[in-house]
Amino acid sequence: MSSTSLQVMKFGGTSVGSPTRLRQVVELIGKHARQGPLAVVVSAMGDTTDWLLDAAHLATEGDLEGALAVATRIADLAKANAAALAPGQTTALAERVDGLLAPLRQLLHGVSLTRECSAPTRDRVLSFGELVSATLLAELLTAHGTSATFRDARELLVTDDRFGAARVDLARTRERLQAARETWGVEVPVLPGFIAATPDGRTTTLGRNGSDYTAALVAQGLGASEVTVWTDVLGLHTADPELVTDAYPVAHLTHGEGLELAAVGARMLHPRTMIPLIESGISLRIRNTMEPEHPGTLIDAIGSRDGQRPACIATREDLALLGIEVRKLSDQFQLGERVLAALREARVTVWMTAQSANGQSLAVVVPRPDAEHARSVLAAELAQELSRREVEPLEVRQPVTLLTLVAETMGHGVNVAGRFFSALGAVGVNVRASAQGASSRSLSCVVDAADTAVAARTTHAAFNLAHQQVSLFVLGRGTVGGQLLAQLRAQQALLRDRHGIALRVVGLADSKRALFDAAGLALDGVEARLEGVAPEAPQARTLVPLLDALRRLPVPILVDCTAAGGLEALYTEAFQRGIHVVAANKKPLALPWEAREALVDAARRNHVAYHYETTVASSLPVIDTLANLVRTGDTVRLITASLSGSLGFICNELTAGVPLSRAVRTARERGFTEPDPREDLSGTDVARKALILARELGLPLSLSDVALEPFVATDECASVDSFFQVLATQDAAYAERVARCRHAGTVLRYLARIDPSKAGTGSPVIRVGPVGVEAGHPAADLRGSESFVSFTTTRHSDFPLTVRGAGAGGAVTASGVLADILRISQTLRGR
Repeated sequence: MSSTSLQVMKFGGTSVGSPTRLRQVVELIGKHARQGPLAVVVSAMGDTTDWLLDAAHLATEGDLEGALAVATRIADLAKANAAALAPGQTTALAERVDGLLAPLRQLLHGVSLTRECSAPTRDRVLSFGELVSATLLAELLTAHGTSATFRDARELLVTDDRFGAARVDLARTRERLQAARETWGVEVPVLPGFIAATPDGRTTTLGRNGSDYTAALVAQGLGASEVTVWTDVLGLHTADPELVTDAYPVAHLTHGEGLELAAVGARMLHPRTMIPLIESGISLRIRNTMEPEHPGTLIDAIGSRDGQRPACIATREDLALLGIEVRKLSDQFQLGERVLAALREARVTVWMTAQSANGQSLAVVVPRPDAEHARSVLAAELAQELSRREVEPLEVRQPVTLLTLVAETMGHGVNVAGRFFSALGAVGVNVRASAQGASSRSLSCVVDAADTAVAARTTHAAFNLAHQQVSLFVLGRGTVGGQLLAQLRAQQALLRDRHGIALRVVGLADSKRALFDAAGLALDGVEARLEGVAPEAPQARTLVPLLDALRRLPVPILVDCTAAGGLEALYTEAFQRGIHVVAANKKPLALPWEAREALVDAARRNHVAYHYETTVASSLPVIDTLANLVRTGDTVRLITASLSGSLGFICNELTAGVPLSRAVRTARERGFTEPDPREDLSGTDVARKALILARELGLPLSLSDVALEPFVATDECASVDSFFQVLATQDAAYAERVARCRHAGTVLRYLARIDPSKAGTGSPVIRVGPVGVEAGHPAADLRGSESFVSFTTTRHSDFPLTVRGAGAGGAVTASGVLADILRISQTLRGR
């Protein structure tokens, strides 16, 4: 057999587990065999290895009938696959399978008699899966025109007698492979993976990923140029696709990256597989059996030259974290060395260690099933120190997950660790321990098992997605909420493609119902779907469990588009869970001063954003402007504002001769007023806005401190419709009031005035009411629903700083809410 451009192909159990896939394997081998020298390594069919374990267990329990039934199931699978591909040889192949499994049945009979399945016996039982698979594959290849021969790996791979995880004698294995190669001729050798033998011929198995290891050893021994592992995925992904739906195949990795991923437990790689390939400079390619045209993942000495190549997130689950802490540090103590030596002697696998700088504490990550054994081993090793209380009692946290970031370029950039840990902290994931190797290719941390999915998704998004994912839970689907959903529908693609922000509505709730889907709600028809949800009784309703789900998603934001009272408790729950809040709702900000301060402080304490720009003047940047004035050291002397776009609109309509009742009704129909227009006409809404502004100056005022004159005296009516009937009786009086203003050369407006110099004087700091303003006043020429805010400050004394624009309307307010959402997103992206 020529070794020129020799390739080794390994096929996993899923690739040969069904007739459809097995047929594809036969075709692939035939195609590649015609192109050059080829050797094949194959795993057991489908779930055969698990079934063999079941059979051994049943036999050990004395259930021979059950064990033999499992053996029959294994035979039936092999026979069905063979018959589908070679119907003309069904009988012959069935007899071949029965002959191969006859020794298995005898072995199970012996186990059932002794009720014992030793490690050597277990390895013999497990070997039958690969033996049957490789034998049948060679027969089927020959039947389909590709000359192939079964080659028993037990005659080629030499190991010690550590049954279940045997160590390979590399030198003797290489000698046997090279000697056998000379006798193989042009036939394709088909070898069973996973199994080997001791020098005296006893069957052994190679442990996890044993078939991949077999392929690597065969490639090294035969001098192959490449190993291709055919499996059921498109390649090595940036993360586990079962945890991260956005994970995608990596095109090219270095040997070093592959070894790092193998070392931290990537399912498709094992350090033993990588080492022979690295030593011999052999490439590894991972491809999908059912999509052979896809190039898959190539792992070689060079790797990708793309500076933007992706990072991989590996997760190793079902682990335990052992913590050892010394109370009295001594140079002779050598904590780390003793702990690792004791665990190594006890054959406990250690997945990660992290030691404090002074060596006083040590964290060790081990398989969870070995946690108690590891604890007892360490307790024995440190028995004297524990008795003298020089060592704290050993702590075990389980289950935990080892989360690892792997990237060849990681050591070439700055703030990689910062991004990694910040991403986890932003979604409330606690890091229990962390470690970074000298290679700077990987960064690992330990998280609680319950946080595995969110930790993997979050870190994957932070390093591999060109866009910043943002998860929105929207409260309210009325005027503002409905407009926000419409704008999100229209803007989603643009924001993602041009600005790198992927806004995803994961929740929508009104006063009676809620929808939530962590994967994101389809926005088309979402309001109708919410309407179809059964309403909840108010006393039983709580959104807190949905906040627990929201906090696990990338950049979680609670968006309050309601005018409801009592939501400050929900805000606080959100803040405590690391959830940002964007609100158009003024009421939580108009609470008594102490309650308002506690709310704002809760956001600050939990390091999350609370943005409420739209609570004062819709989308106008009023609060941000005021905050910048204060932050830069300016002193605000006076604020004059028309803070109600709805009342501004009504005043303009009155000036144009429209009756009061019709003007109010039109404002409500256009979405300028609150759902109940009495909120606007009473002036309470403006008073709240003015109070919010005054509090931004640090003035400890309450709503009762506002000197308020209503625009319209609002009698308590049973309904909004009855209120409009009463309102019509005042049409004439307001027409006369407008006429008096016109005669005096003024225009009717509803203004707020905030004078900080009045604080402590007994005079109202905030005054809100209707006034006639002269021509030249900033409010005189307001049009439609325009609002304005004028800041007279030390720096802006001669010419006050004025912010002016549309101050009412669902669409305008929604755009302001969206701007606050984007502000959070862009801050997190460092823009």
